[in-house]
Amino acid sequence: MDLLIGTLVLRPYVFGFLAAFLVAGAIDLGWRRTLLFGAWVGPAAWLAEYSSTRTGVPFGLYHYTGSTHGQELFLADVPLMDCLSFTFLAYAAFCLARAVLRGTPPPAPAVAVVAGGLMMLLDVVIDPLAVRGDRWFLGRIFYYPEGGVYFGVPVSNFVGWMIVGMVGVGGYLRLSGWHEGRTSGLTVGAGGQVGRAFDGYGRRVWPGIALYYAVLAFNLVLTGWIGEWLLLGVGAAMHAVTAAILWNLALRPATRLGLEKQRA
Repeated sequence: MDLLIGTLVLRPYVFGFLAAFLVAGAIDLGWRRTLLFGAWVGPAAWLAEYSSTRTGVPFGLYHYTGSTHGQELFLADVPLMDCLSFTFLAYAAFCLARAVLRGTPPPAPAVAVVAGGLMMLLDVVIDPLAVRGDRWFLGRIFYYPEGGVYFGVPVSNFVGWMIVGMVGVGGYLRLSGWHEGRTSGLTVGAGGQVGRAFDGYGRRVWPGIALYYAVLAFNLVLTGWIGEWLLLGVGAAMHAVTAAILWNLALRPATRLGLEKQRA
C-alpha cells in the first residue's frame, strides 16, 4: 500500500492521463470494453518492456536504473507507471485512427497499423524527453547503453512503439469481437460521434483525440521547459505536418458524401 501511494504521489501526471482514459473510454467503448482494452494493452506493454531490458526486442536494449525502487511500484525491473502509460497512449492513438479512417469501416489491421503509427509519433517527443528525465521531475530512471541517433534514442525504439501500438489495438479489436463485415454503415460525425456502435469499435472518439493532443502538449511544454529547443521544434513541426495530413484525410469521405448529395 505504501508503494502504491508512493507511485501516485511520484507520478500524478500519469494517473491524471489514466483517469482521462477511463472516462473517455467509458463514453466511447463502455466500461467493460475500456477495462478489456487496459487489461490487454498493459500486460502486452509490460512484456515488451521486460523483453527489451534483456534482449533488446522490440524497443532496443535499455536498462532501468532502479533509482526509484522503494518509492514506486515495479513489476520485475519495469516501473508500473510505464505499463499504465501505454494504455492511454494506445487508446488515444486508436481514437485518432478511427477519426481518420471514418466512413465505411476499414479492416481491423488497417486501424491497428494507423493507430500504431500515431502512437509511435507521440514517442518522437516522449522518449527523447524521458531520457533527459534527470532535468525534470521524471528523474533518470532508464538509459540506452549505446545511445541513439535521434536525440539519444535509437530508431529501434520507435519501431518497437509502432509494433506495440499495433498489437495493442489489433488485439483489442480481436478480443472485443469487432469485424468490419458486421459494422456496415458506421460513420464518424463532425463532433466525433460514431453513428452506430458494434463489437467494440466505439461510439465517440473526440475525448480520446483530446487526450492524444493533451499528452503531446504536456511533453512539448516540458521539452521547452528544460530548454531543448531543437527537439521541441522538430517534434512540433512533425506533429503539425501530421495533423494537417490527418485533417485532409478525415475530410475526404465527408466531402465526397456532400458532393454526392448535391448531385442527387
